[in-house]
Amino acid sequence: MKKNRVKEIIKKGKVALGPFMKFTDPASVEIAGKAGFDFVIIDMEHGPVSVETAQNLIRAAELVDITPIIRVTENEPGLILRALDIGAGGVEVPQIGNKEDALRLVQSAKFAPRGSRGVCRFVRAADYSASDRYKYFEDANRETITIPHIEGTKGISNLKEILSVEGLDIIFVGPYDLSQSLNIPGQVNDPKVVEKMREVVSISKKAGLAVGTFVDDVKAAKKWIAQGVQYISFSVDVGIFYEACKSVVKELKE
Repeated sequence: MKKNRVKEIIKKGKVALGPFMKFTDPASVEIAGKAGFDFVIIDMEHGPVSVETAQNLIRAAELVDITPIIRVTENEPGLILRALDIGAGGVEVPQIGNKEDALRLVQSAKFAPRGSRGVCRFVRAADYSASDRYKYFEDANRETITIPHIEGTKGISNLKEILSVEGLDIIFVGPYDLSQSLNIPGQVNDPKVVEKMREVVSISKKAGLAVGTFVDDVKAAKKWIAQGVQYISFSVDVGIFYEACKSVVKELKE
């Protein structure tokens, strides 16, 4: 199993950057890598991506040497298992609200003695059994990254307990779902949302964990990088494509 590029970047105190991916053509992932992104988040929560499609998107990510992360639909062991078995370098899991949720995530993503991930070496992640089985289990536990999404006031209230769980790598604060939990859906720049996000960043960094968030413009990315956020999910492939198209049309038609 390859070294996890995102882990290496975070360890060095640098910033890892990558978009969410909804397009199903592997070319979109290749282009993201050629453009210089460090990772892609293959979105199986929102959008049309199937497990089979995700596997081909992972192949494309490996081709251009970026880390493929999968956002699963929910904190369910079978979904996490399938994402990792097809070769994802890590998982993002939505709506982590308490310590028990975080424990469930880690247990699902790690082999014993750190967890109880289902064991099968005849999967793509283990080179279809070509890899040494013992080395595979060891490497997977070391290199696989777990990213809980803190997306609501419940998760923030329980954050210190969540952070006590061993095996978490990056605490991801989701601004859009957080805005909804504050009854102001979509208002991600509202002071109430920003205040809660800063709280997550501060508490997580004091606990020694890296923080990630989603942004959809460069100004917001720079703001959160300045706050110490190291894992920046920059927009979504479909949104990036739309904005590029709109910019061309505006320049030529207006």
